[in-house]
Amino acid sequence: MKKFLILAPILLLLSGCSGNWGWYVVDPTTSSGWVNLKFMAFGAYYTILISVTAILISVVVGLLVALPGLSEKRSWRMFNRTYVEIVRSVPILVLILWVYYGLPTVSGITLSVFWAGVLALALSDSAFQAEIFRAGIQSIGRGQYEAAQSISLNYRDTMRYIILPQAIRRILPALGNQLVYMLKMSSLVSVIGLQELTRKANELVVSEYRPLEIYTILVIEYLVLILIVSAGVRWFERRLKASDT
Repeated sequence: MKKFLILAPILLLLSGCSGNWGWYVVDPTTSSGWVNLKFMAFGAYYTILISVTAILISVVVGLLVALPGLSEKRSWRMFNRTYVEIVRSVPILVLILWVYYGLPTVSGITLSVFWAGVLALALSDSAFQAEIFRAGIQSIGRGQYEAAQSISLNYRDTMRYIILPQAIRRILPALGNQLVYMLKMSSLVSVIGLQELTRKANELVVSEYRPLEIYTILVIEYLVLILIVSAGVRWFERRLKASDT
């Protein structure tokens, strides 16, 4: 009964064909509706590509930024804190616009729309990744470090073989959340012209003049995409837990 109450408004909305509603623009049973749906779906390629590329870069940069934050030297810790506070204080949209329009003026380096979006998203997310890695590494007990020293492992090997594998298992849910966050924030790259899901929907709205219907499909696309990613992260978590038993 509760499920029916939740689904009833959605079904009523999607089944509406009278008044000012025009679901025919996204009706897969008509040729024009099917063409419009395919046009929007093609944007998923760039949404996934830019999100995965940016998250991979941000994980590497975040780890490199997190390690100085664990140092006993105050200068290294200050570098970590300064980077994290500055980067995460800048809104992603502002960073995207600055990288695409401002960076060429400052450095003379001109980036494509795709790589400008990747760089901005990766930089923004790297500050959050750094904090996630720092918390995960600090959660590992001191005894693990002492055990590594007892078998003559240096700092690099201690991190590589003992500390990071355990820390990654603990921070995996947070990393999964950041991937979901990245998928959603990739929609902001549409402002500089990347042909991802949101940009495709905006272009279709301009030609069809049906924002309600088109943006409803856009919401569903993001919902399906994020549910798939979330299910994949949970599956990977279960595999890791199973390997530990």
